[in-house]
Amino acid sequence: MPPDLPDLDARGIIGQIPVLGIVLALAGSVFLAFGAQLQHRGVAAVEGDHEGERAGLSLRNVLRLLGQPSWLLGTAMLGLAIVLQLASFSVAPLVVVQPLGVAALVITSVVNARMTGVRLGTPAKRAIALCVGGIGAFVAVAAFVAQERVVEGVHLIVVLVIVGAVLVVSALVFALFRRRVGAMFYVIAAGVLYGLVATLAKVVINRIGNELGGIVHGEFEWLTVVCLVALVAAMALGGYFVQTAYSLGSPDLVIAGLTVVDPLVAVSIGIFVLGETATAPPWAIAAWLASGTVAVVGVFQLARHHPQTRR
Repeated sequence: MPPDLPDLDARGIIGQIPVLGIVLALAGSVFLAFGAQLQHRGVAAVEGDHEGERAGLSLRNVLRLLGQPSWLLGTAMLGLAIVLQLASFSVAPLVVVQPLGVAALVITSVVNARMTGVRLGTPAKRAIALCVGGIGAFVAVAAFVAQERVVEGVHLIVVLVIVGAVLVVSALVFALFRRRVGAMFYVIAAGVLYGLVATLAKVVINRIGNELGGIVHGEFEWLTVVCLVALVAAMALGGYFVQTAYSLGSPDLVIAGLTVVDPLVAVSIGIFVLGETATAPPWAIAAWLASGTVAVVGVFQLARHHPQTRR
């Protein structure tokens, strides 16, 4: 006789899906997309065509951004996007909600095309479908197998070492080679830093919750405080890199890079360091590799075939 199969309850399966976290993450992506457009407009007004200068935004121009209404409105939208993202972290695993940021790329591409009057061709639309399909499949699998875990001190120290190393390397490269690097350096560096920011935010949210619940004792005083300091430092440097990238490239390029690198970094740490998928079956790992590859291919195809990129 065949082995007994578990009794599947549709309501139980649906109940396992972190719907609220997914909705919050998607809402954050909408504000991220429009905030990026407005910030790019403000940076363009301050920097002009940048005239090939690659040394980063000057302090004077950073201060001038504070007088740009479009940049201020975009910053407010990005702030709201961050709040929604943090809220999604509190109710869903990192590997489920973080990849949903790719929706910002789709929205940015469509909005930018409408604002410029340039219609997306078939290759660009196909690339968008690959992005949505790949990330949709990734999240669908993660929603069933990813689990929340209490982050132990050793794992947290590993994350902090990674953050510290990335901050030092990024700062050194900027200090030594800022007149030679182009927009892609700032986009990739910002993506890595923002991926680490997402991870730190998730860790801090979980640890504060555990501290309040009495699960973790004696470690809040220094480990969590160090996490907060590292989070602020990574967010500040990443934000500066993003603004410089806006002055060197289009919003599509910036958002495309961020929505590839940011989730890759955050999800990799969620899988290999935080252990959110420790109980995932082999088929889930294979599905993630396949769907993640499809999404990455779609992002790069979109960057390649976008009308403005071709021009």
